[in-house]
This record gives sequence, structure tokens and C-alpha cells, in this order.
Amino acid sequence: MKCPGQDTLYWKPGAIFEVACPECGTSVEFFKDDTARKCPKCQHRFVNPNMDFGCAAYCQYAEQCIGTLPEEFLLKADDLLKDRVAIEMKRYFKGDFKRIGHAIRVARYAERIGRVEGSNPAVVLCAAYLHDIGIVQAEKKYGSCKAEYQEQEGPPVAREILERLGASPALVAEVCDIVGHHHHPRDEESLNFKVLYDADGIANLEDRKKANKIAPEAIETLIAERFLTAAGRAEARKTLL
Repeated sequence: MKCPGQDTLYWKPGAIFEVACPECGTSVEFFKDDTARKCPKCQHRFVNPNMDFGCAAYCQYAEQCIGTLPEEFLLKADDLLKDRVAIEMKRYFKGDFKRIGHAIRVARYAERIGRVEGSNPAVVLCAAYLHDIGIVQAEKKYGSCKAEYQEQEGPPVAREILERLGASPALVAEVCDIVGHHHHPRDEESLNFKVLYDADGIANLEDRKKANKIAPEAIETLIAERFLTAAGRAEARKTLL
């Protein structure tokens, strides 16, 4: 069966269009399923700017579907993976909307902090969506969601999800390492860990504030003493104070 997105039977007006060559400005005709084309005038090859490669980030049949993937896409594959990881996190937690909501908030704060700090968005956001993924097994095995149980049970689940989605070995290793100690910073930590740690800290303090379990002056003290990045402290003050 051919993917509906690539079957001409389902194409609508605009499926064939023209794009100016970024090198010489010559008009180059594209079909919507072209991954890249070469300019007939200057011979510059460039990627189809209107093509959505999102599904190709995790589909095992991507190359059969749309042909050889351009190098520009392969460089972005890890970044596109984060959206699929978010979906898998929601499926894993099923109806546990509290934990789904927490993971989404942590990812939102991590994206903001990471943008300022210059961290790797693929690693940080995958870790944000999966940082508490060990809770389900922790509660089944130990009847507790204590930090140490989460950290013990989280990496195997995170690894299974990431490998199933085709994540690179380096990304899998770093995300699982973060998940495996996300409550306990080591003496020396990567920037990606620090961004995730601060984002999780904001979400946790936000919950305590809403429940009236912490005073504003105590929040400021925790921000000053425990947060690991300047952008994290700034985001925390903006959100919580």
C-alpha cells in the first residue's frame, strides 16, 4: 500500500509548484514528493522547502516511501524525533493526565531555557518527555514513586521507546543517563542535564505554589541555591514570582 501522502490520487492543487533557486534565483519546478531537485541553470541541488519530513523521522519505511533522504533531513532527524517521543509518552501514561501534563510543562520550560543556554533541543526535549517514565514500574514494583525508584526504572523504558523510534545510539545513551539521575545532579553535569533539571524544578515548584505549600520567599531561596543555569533562574522567577 502506498502512503496517501505520496499517492498522486490524493494530491490537491498546489502539489506541483515552483521555487526560486537559493543560489541564482531561477525558477525550479517541484512535485510535492520530491525530496530535492537540481537547478537547471546553476546545478545547485536543494531540498524541497515545502515537504513535511516529520513522519520520516520515525517511519522505518521512509526511504522506500520518499526515496533517499537528503543529508539536510538526516541532520535534523534527532530534532524531529522529539514530537514522536511526546506521543509515545502520552500513550505510555494512558489516562494519567497529571503526569502527562507535568511532562509537557517540563518540556515547555526546557525548550525556553535551552534556547537561551544553547543546549541540544533533541536531547533536552526527549529527556523532558521521558524523565518521569519510570514512575509506572516504580509503583508496580515498590508501591512508591520515590525519586530513586523512578531513576532506577526509567532508563529501560526510555531506551525501549527511543530505540523503537530509531533514535541514534548517542541520543539514546545521553537521554537514558539523564533520566537515570534527573533528581540528583553530579558534581559535574552536562548543559543538557542542567536545562532539564531546572525545567523540572520549575514545574515542581509550580505545583507546590498552586497547592499553597510554599511561601514566595522560600521559592526565591530555592531558585538562588538549587537552580543550575542563569536562564533557568530567570525563567523560574518569571513563572513563579
